[in-house]
Amino acid sequence: MQTPTFLTAQRHKGRTYDTETGCYNLLSQTKYISDLFERARLSDKKTVDTPLETNVHYTPTDGVPLSDPSLYRTIVGSLVYLTVTRPDIAHAVHVVSQFVTTPTTVHWGAVLRILRYLRGTQFQSLLFPSTSSLKLSAYSDASWDSDPSDRKSTTGFCIFLGDSLISWKSKKQDVVSRSSTEAEYRAMAVTTCEIVWLRWLLADMGVDVSQPTPLHCDNKSAMQIAKKSVFHERTKHIEIDCHFTRQHLQLGTISLPFVPSALQIADIFTKALPASRFRFLCDKLSMLIAVAL
Repeated sequence: MQTPTFLTAQRHKGRTYDTETGCYNLLSQTKYISDLFERARLSDKKTVDTPLETNVHYTPTDGVPLSDPSLYRTIVGSLVYLTVTRPDIAHAVHVVSQFVTTPTTVHWGAVLRILRYLRGTQFQSLLFPSTSSLKLSAYSDASWDSDPSDRKSTTGFCIFLGDSLISWKSKKQDVVSRSSTEAEYRAMAVTTCEIVWLRWLLADMGVDVSQPTPLHCDNKSAMQIAKKSVFHERTKHIEIDCHFTRQHLQLGTISLPFVPSALQIADIFTKALPASRFRFLCDKLSMLIAVAL
């Protein structure tokens, strides 16, 4: 999937743009982001390349508790709403939202970093090409043992309709996974559930969903569990997820193509990434900066 990272619109009406290469719809919340800076009382013009610092794991005991956590809660709630059009901050917002009960100075610093990233990418938009196909495709990933405080893993997925991103998630798994394969399989089951719902929705709209939806995974062991009909001791405790995913694989709801980790788009929803890797995956999410002439 190749999308431009910068678009100059020749004519526009609302948020529909005509360019030399075709017609696009762009979805963004530029004004909302500006208002967010004011509400957060962020007056400096500093920017950062990524919304979350790499190799930093936040815990509830980091830093000093804020004397008044109301601003933290307000801004984090606003950021959650912003993720509706900004999938690039989904994982970072997922991280800071875990500390709304008793936020600390360290957690507030993480929120400010997200805001400074938004300052440098305020005009970033989701791209919806008018020529995009109506075929679903999905990517599923997991970051095993990603939370040092409870050892739970993080699920990330993204689902495209043609070249248009229509669904995504970054969420801590409900239970502790005993291996990376188990964490990946739980993520696969969650993604399958979302695929099933989207296929029902598209079918109600008259869209052909007779072909399996490819669910791209970069863990061959997890893929083998879905394809084998025999349960072993190491998979008994995830039997429900196994049955669910395997059933939809057998029914032809999904297929399981392997994708190399370097091309796993859902990676952006599971962990903090270096700037070059982060920008690469943002491009894959069909996100760009648009300037109307």
